[in-house]
Amino acid sequence: MKARARSMAREIAYIALAVSLITVCAWISVPISAIPVTLQTFAVCLVGGLLGWKRGLPAMFCYLLMGLIGIPVFAGFKAGAAALFGATGGYIFGFVFAALVPALCKLLPVKKAAARTALFYGANIVGLAVCYLFGTVWFMLMYKCGLLYALTLCVIPYLLPDAVKLFLAAFLTVRLEKYIH
Repeated sequence: MKARARSMAREIAYIALAVSLITVCAWISVPISAIPVTLQTFAVCLVGGLLGWKRGLPAMFCYLLMGLIGIPVFAGFKAGAAALFGATGGYIFGFVFAALVPALCKLLPVKKAAARTALFYGANIVGLAVCYLFGTVWFMLMYKCGLLYALTLCVIPYLLPDAVKLFLAAFLTVRLEKYIH
């Protein structure tokens, strides 16, 4: 019974640490336009890759729930339904997909570090592409704007910074995953 309680405590601790990491990374931001550059995408992909879907998805849902109930976990210390269901809320919901794709890649039996890094980097790109798709469609519906306007404002300025963050997340995932039990 004690081993089971210790195991449950470990699972809760991993999820709590993941939510904390995503939150702190959301607060680290550079305001370049209406949507700041944050380290959220880095943290979300790292959490998915390190924790897998069994821990990563609960961490993402906990993060969303905390924001919804008013705990300022989102970029710019925002929280509440207005932040979650506002113009950029689709990107926040899209983080679930950004974490899920690398989380599922954790199941693949690729052993070599370079190949695993490439696998996670590709998974991070696919996950973020789904996040971009979800968030951009949401943004277009909220602002009743066209695709080009939404992409110009919400995606294109972030492609290069996100490419770097996604690679760093993939690199760290491969280097750190052996320490996560």
